[in-house]
Amino acid sequence: MLTVDGLVKIYKTDYGDVQAVKGVSFEVGDREIVTLLGPSGCGKTTMLRCVAGLEKPDGGDIYIDNSPVFRTEGGTNVPTHSRPIAMVFQSYAIWPHMSVHENVAYPLKVGKKKFSKSEISDRVHAALTTVRIPELADRSATMLSGGQQQRVAVARALVREPKLLLFDEPLSNLDAKLREDMRLEFKELFQRQGLSALYVTHDLLEALVLSDRIVVMNTGVIAQVGSPRDVYQAPRDQHVADFMGAGNVLDGTVTKVEGELVTVDAGFGGLVGTSVGLTLSSGQSVIIAIRPEGIELTHEARPGSFEVLVHTGAFLGSSMEYLVEVSGHMLRVRTPPTGEQFNQDDNVHLSILPEAAVVIPSSK
Repeated sequence: MLTVDGLVKIYKTDYGDVQAVKGVSFEVGDREIVTLLGPSGCGKTTMLRCVAGLEKPDGGDIYIDNSPVFRTEGGTNVPTHSRPIAMVFQSYAIWPHMSVHENVAYPLKVGKKKFSKSEISDRVHAALTTVRIPELADRSATMLSGGQQQRVAVARALVREPKLLLFDEPLSNLDAKLREDMRLEFKELFQRQGLSALYVTHDLLEALVLSDRIVVMNTGVIAQVGSPRDVYQAPRDQHVADFMGAGNVLDGTVTKVEGELVTVDAGFGGLVGTSVGLTLSSGQSVIIAIRPEGIELTHEARPGSFEVLVHTGAFLGSSMEYLVEVSGHMLRVRTPPTGEQFNQDDNVHLSILPEAAVVIPSSK
């Protein structure tokens, strides 16, 4: 549904040219949700705006449903209103002087294709029903909650029946509970409607819940592409590991390789982790990225465990999080709230699950 090939975007500033996107290529398949994930300034929103026609690329090609909407050679640059897309913005962009019905109907009234009043009414009702707020059709836009405004914005995007939906951090302005609810509603909507979408977010959980594939960005280039499970469980470099919530990243040296199991000397003993699809050898410098929830704490020593000192603990509701020290290294540990409890300055024992520790070649 979307093909981006060698996309380049350069911004001219008083301090020189800034290359925001550096020859990026990726695809969105039919009925596929692809998320551009990364920190602020990594180029994800710039790419989305190039696909939408809101920014003109400095190189590369963009095709939507196999038709070129931008090509460097030949000068093709289809304007935004002529591209088969619809966009949902972070700020909702709901017009306050219009009712919900008028907001959703607006794209049909201003587009090139003409619709009768009955067709507009039917399409608006269908779009509002899809996002489950048909009863709000006559309500003023100023009388809507944040979640309701977001639903209106999605309905307005759906009413045109676009080939490709674009989402620019649409949940970032909602409070935590509403954001959680809307994540699940979006997931159900995408599956029910069979939509094709390019979704931009810096929120890891949002990307994991909503995506068929995740494109992890790092300073204008793609760091890794894969399914949510693949990218989460097998990050390819330290940037991806950090952004996917590894929590604990240690330098070390490989001491033994047995298939996918790799033993690493991280300065306080041999840690066993996994390395999928990578060729590592004894003596190689690596990093080992360990998820906080993949570390177990116990009062009693276990085979292969390390003695650590508890610095602090915090109750997070669904878990307990501890900061512990082992041989000068600080590690974050997340345990179930109903498990063993540990106090500050306790000497306890730490074990690491190999499947929660990913070994990656060092870039140093």
